[in-house]
Amino acid sequence: MKRKTRETNVTVELDVAGEIRTGDGVLDHMLTTLFFYMGREARVRASYDLRHHLWEDVGITLGGELRSKLPEKFARFGNAIVPMDDALVLVAVDVSGRPYVSAELTFEESEEGFEVSLVREFLWGLARSLKATIHVKTLSGVNVHHVIEATFKGLGLALGKAIGKSEKVESTKGLLEV
Repeated sequence: MKRKTRETNVTVELDVAGEIRTGDGVLDHMLTTLFFYMGREARVRASYDLRHHLWEDVGITLGGELRSKLPEKFARFGNAIVPMDDALVLVAVDVSGRPYVSAELTFEESEEGFEVSLVREFLWGLARSLKATIHVKTLSGVNVHHVIEATFKGLGLALGKAIGKSEKVESTKGLLEV
């Protein structure tokens, strides 16, 4: 999946061995973590003007790539509770056709390069193009790096479950918006 605007040029390929090179070391680290815990290989390339645009457009492009690879019948729901040192983060995903994000990311100590606003932009971009509801809640956490990394680990685990194959359409309506 490719997204090219005046602000970014992003390519995301799932199930392909390769490197993750966005030009932002923090985002590269988080995407490597996400794909590892999702159980998928990926190649990501990007160039950008502002980090805000990069994180949002990588989320949008990844969501589109995930949506294009959904099986006909998929599990729809996924969740995880992830501890990482001082951090404990809950992530829940519903790939139901309704984009929404609730991101309660709290911490006491900041660290250069780790910005909650960028994580929110990534999550909203992902939710819009994947058409998913995503909830993230910090249950405890002191260090922003640990809270954000636990978020991406949990998101990988939750997405891995939600986009997995199912034997039935996971809706009482008998239909999921795709």
